Amino acid sequence: MTKYKAIPQGYMTVGEVAKKMGVTVRALQYYDREGLFSPSCISDGGRRLYSDKDIVKLHQILALKSLGFSFDEIKNHLIAIDTPQKAIDALTEQSNVIQAQINALTQSLQAIEALKAEALQMQTVDFKKYADIIINLQMGNKNYGLIKYFSEDMLDYCHKRFDKKSGAAFLDKFDLIVEKAEHAYKSGIAPDSEQGQIIAKEFWQLITEFTDGDTSMLPQLMNLANTQTKDSGHNMQNTLNGFIEPALGVYFSNSSINPFEVKDE
Repeated sequence: MTKYKAIPQGYMTVGEVAKKMGVTVRALQYYDREGLFSPSCISDGGRRLYSDKDIVKLHQILALKSLGFSFDEIKNHLIAIDTPQKAIDALTEQSNVIQAQINALTQSLQAIEALKAEALQMQTVDFKKYADIIINLQMGNKNYGLIKYFSEDMLDYCHKRFDKKSGAAFLDKFDLIVEKAEHAYKSGIAPDSEQGQIIAKEFWQLITEFTDGDTSMLPQLMNLANTQTKDSGHNMQNTLNGFIEPALGVYFSNSSINPFEVKDE
């Protein structure tokens, strides 16, 4: 590192940089110790000296820090600005990071508004259901609104049956099968056709996976399905009544399955 007897033109002391950038001298000294932001040179008297190029780098650091990045993450996002292209790359990187944060905040705002709407419908303070709705919003569960209709037993069962990871995986499978059923219904595929019966089998397997074979849960699941059709509009209701129910009826008949049969322990 170059040393100067006096402060050369175009360089600033740590105090001047701190004042210009709105940070404390102590913070700049800490960044230096962490290897995040070091001066370009030091005077013979030991004074840290910074250039305009250092100011640009400090701006990157402070911008990333304000977005919640750790020092290690900031180090990985910093781009040396030695050429116009590298300056463009650095600005593009910052733009992408800020856009990602905007997207995350937008999703959080939407989740809060959705939760507020659910709270207004629930009328009573039920923190267990509030917590479950928040978790399902974070997981991207489009059917989070059904939780307010769950009984205490159903909520307890879901907590024991699934953790966040397995619950998200189950929801992905559920959404995929419903999409298949909606596509089949709109395409005019008959519920009793080979393709219709494949979907019916997959749907029933998913139900048995959820209930773990406990058929006593089916009446409540049917009530939830009926509630879902009221909440989500005609598309889901048409798919349920026009395709899934008749497809399951044929599947049960062909497979000699009684879905409400209680098996002996």
